Amino acid sequence: MDELRVVARYVVESAEEVLPVFEVANPSDPRPRAAIDAAREFVNGARRTKLQRITSLDAHRAAKEAATEAERLAARAAGDAASAAYLHPIAKATQVGHILRAAASAARVGELNADGDFAVGLRLIEKARQRATPVLIDVLNRYPLAPAGKSRAAQLMTILDTSLRTSR
Repeated sequence: MDELRVVARYVVESAEEVLPVFEVANPSDPRPRAAIDAAREFVNGARRTKLQRITSLDAHRAAKEAATEAERLAARAAGDAASAAYLHPIAKATQVGHILRAAASAARVGELNADGDFAVGLRLIEKARQRATPVLIDVLNRYPLAPAGKSRAAQLMTILDTSLRTSR
């Protein structure tokens, strides 16, 4: 549980950075905020419950309904924060997304807010790398490499994954 809390804290920090992007555009939709709040409860010592699962699914539904890429990524990052409490111990590459996708999404939102400037995303990925604790890196190394993807957010996740694994 202590390791899961470290992972969830890392994901929450990334999701909180971009939550305003979703909330400004969707002020009456509380689902991503609820997911982050549920994740925060777990990070702060509460037991993981169905609250994290439900709010995660709700935030991911909000992402599907979002009008822009930035809003989608922000809502999805919030969903990932709540789902981090349930990181699966089976070593599948898809689980890496629960650890790193929120940071990659936040970096992509940064790029979008800077008119697509890839250098901004790379700087944000570097900040995310620096925030990673040894415990987080140890957990990450129990899983295969992040799955390859064509989207820019997936590319940023691969960059972060590689940099964390080589920083040991």
